Amino acid sequence: MTTPEFLMVFGRVLIGGLFVVAGVRHFFILPAVTAPMAARGIPHPGLVLITGSIFEAFAGLMVIFGFYAGWAALGLVAFTLIASWIMLDFWNKDGFPRDGAINGWTANIGVIGGLLIVAAQDL
Repeated sequence: MTTPEFLMVFGRVLIGGLFVVAGVRHFFILPAVTAPMAARGIPHPGLVLITGSIFEAFAGLMVIFGFYAGWAALGLVAFTLIASWIMLDFWNKDGFPRDGAINGWTANIGVIGGLLIVAAQDL
């Protein structure tokens, strides 16, 4: 395996793994994550969270193993944007919580960049 091939595989493991770990982790903290979703007026927040977490984990695995990785990455782009809109509503916050939400958006934009690179390679 060449160095560029290794870096691509390792990068896919890291970015896909991020979504696998997060998706699985949500099942251990359902009440803590559904509460802010309910407060934002998301209908059936538990069902939305469970459905999104299953998608997140499986799409992450698809990226890791290269199974329709480009399409999975594009799905994760959409997922990341929607999850950021639901959970990181900095426009409704002040002070430190606003700063944290803005930092979350900034990090997620970087993750989206990595997912777009995966999609560009695999589509």
